[in-house]
Amino acid sequence: MSDLATLRFFSTPAHACSYLEEHQATTLFVDPHARITPKLYGDLTQLGFRRSGDYLYRPHCGTCQACIPARVRVADFQPNRSQRRILRRNLTLRVEVIAPRFTNELYQLYSRYIERRHGDGDMFPPSQEQFASFLMSSWSDTRFCCFRDQNDTLLAVAVVDQLDDGLSAVYTFYDPEYPELSLGTQAVLWQIGYCRDKGLAYLYLGYWIRRCRKMRYKQQFQPLELLCNDVWAEEGQHPAPPPGIRL
Repeated sequence: MSDLATLRFFSTPAHACSYLEEHQATTLFVDPHARITPKLYGDLTQLGFRRSGDYLYRPHCGTCQACIPARVRVADFQPNRSQRRILRRNLTLRVEVIAPRFTNELYQLYSRYIERRHGDGDMFPPSQEQFASFLMSSWSDTRFCCFRDQNDTLLAVAVVDQLDDGLSAVYTFYDPEYPELSLGTQAVLWQIGYCRDKGLAYLYLGYWIRRCRKMRYKQQFQPLELLCNDVWAEEGQHPAPPPGIRL
């Protein structure tokens, strides 16, 4: 059985950054042959690792620290005025939490989302193999949270992993034909509510990147804790870093 003390890590060569143009990135991966337990996954999440399929990774760029792990402190979250309007607007949506699976309905929604929202990214073009290898895992406690309207039309899916102390928001995809519903925000608000109902302390949102427009939305969910120098704290509340280390 693997644990943090015995785990091996591998670093990729420098490659084009997915978030910041003209930047090179390096990624640190957990040994893909390691046995990942729920506890180990939780420990790695607290250290800023994320899941993509069966792989666990973290940015490991020598000259850039723009990708900062972020989580919402659920007990202290209060929706702002805009978020309350979104919640009211979506009161009729029904959420079904299911085990991860491949269906044509799920894939068609995923495909439309990638084509319309990420046609210029490294996830385009979408494929059935990509859907399964990215969203599903052989060892995680994953759920697909499916948002449906009154006609039972699938509008959005939030893919989450349950951890001991919270949920990890793996990915959300939704129908781009309903911008008035703010389905991305609605999905995060629902996940926060789900954590609160289940007594879970945190919603892990992945990486907050100040200079990346697509990632700045996470600032809307406060209090947002950031992991800097191995300490989770709200922005501006981290202890002074050791000499030579930049936040």
